[in-house]
Amino acid sequence: MAENTEKTWRNQVIYSIFVRNHTQEGTFEGVRRDLPRIRELGADVIWLLPVHPIGEKARKGVLGSPYAIRDYRGVNPEYGTLDDFRRLVDEAHRLGMKCIIDVVYNHTSPDSVLAEEHPEWFYHKEDGAFGNRVGDWSDIIDLDYKNRGLWAYQIETLKYWASMVDGFRCDVAPLVPLGFWREARAAVESVRPGCLWLAETVDPGFIAQLRAEGFGCLSDCQTYEAFDICYDYDIYHVFRDYLDGTVPLARYAEAVNRQEVTYPANYSKLRFLENHDQARAAFLVPDGPSLLNWTAFSFFQKGTGFIYAGQEAGCAHLPNLFYKDPVDWTGPDRSEQFRRLCALKKHPLMTDSAYTVQALPGDVLYAVHRKGNRRLAGVFSVRGAKALVRVDVPDGWYENLFDGGRVEVKDGRVSCRGVPIIIETAQ
Repeated sequence: MAENTEKTWRNQVIYSIFVRNHTQEGTFEGVRRDLPRIRELGADVIWLLPVHPIGEKARKGVLGSPYAIRDYRGVNPEYGTLDDFRRLVDEAHRLGMKCIIDVVYNHTSPDSVLAEEHPEWFYHKEDGAFGNRVGDWSDIIDLDYKNRGLWAYQIETLKYWASMVDGFRCDVAPLVPLGFWREARAAVESVRPGCLWLAETVDPGFIAQLRAEGFGCLSDCQTYEAFDICYDYDIYHVFRDYLDGTVPLARYAEAVNRQEVTYPANYSKLRFLENHDQARAAFLVPDGPSLLNWTAFSFFQKGTGFIYAGQEAGCAHLPNLFYKDPVDWTGPDRSEQFRRLCALKKHPLMTDSAYTVQALPGDVLYAVHRKGNRRLAGVFSVRGAKALVRVDVPDGWYENLFDGGRVEVKDGRVSCRGVPIIIETAQ
């Protein structure tokens, strides 16, 4: 784990924004106007998908992917000017939020500034042409970190942006050498002490595939040596397998529990149900009570909370990365649920605890944060069904921290009505 990573990142909530599709106008100014609402929701950090100019060569779709970057040191003129970007960041800071931006250092667009000025800094195929290691990424070409000149350029670029923003979400971070990330983190610390480093780590199958093909790819354990937070992709596939009915819920609970003994004691996972690369949670889990329980469970988990813009509006459609496809904000308003869950994320037991998850009969997840004689217990009926659940909580009446209602524990059991139950006890 990065030596100076604080466990308090587990109490934070990151809100992800694709500028092009966040508002009808798709600009920095449109996002800036929405920041008070986002802050009221409970977000601590806004993460902006790449804000840089997009390449034109080999573009996918009409407008191109924001991950096919032409110039790391510029801003996309479709979004506004650098001054507009600075105003957005300043407003986030004024409201008490941090702002992080996407760093896409594995690849660039084929017509990038670096490809034109430093073709020797790129991966080349056997015929000498530019190429990439992942075939379906046809709109990008890979960088080659054997070149120390590339390291210096990329680190200086990070220091430039760190003078404005509070951290970086690093795209497919495991495909870039660990040594680079370590050096970059140390260099940026001189400009932005306490800079947040979030890694998009990758699923086990992808790691195995790339290594089998002879390419380097970091494991989550390696990535944690330079990053504060890693993605939850090490277990996301098990979650999807459960939804598809191919594995029991117990398999997912086992995967969560393995994280507690696999990663360093101060690890933090980004606990998402959806993101810009994955289907919306409301699409995957169309049943309302079931979605409510999965959402509450994701915030109860040990790790950093996450909201992808539009999730709080019950959006089932995932915005397209290659076209103008604005978020539909007219759906069912789930803001109050997220406000409660964001507030719950600040609970001190979520900062530092022994964490366990069990799968109980009736498709119920029973999760507990423990420290000393204090306990935070959560009951989540992920099928939204009613169930009688055995809990290791003393008999008595408790406040349900999820909705403020009263919950009775009798004979070591609680009657679950299909709504999340979260109980705190000192015994």
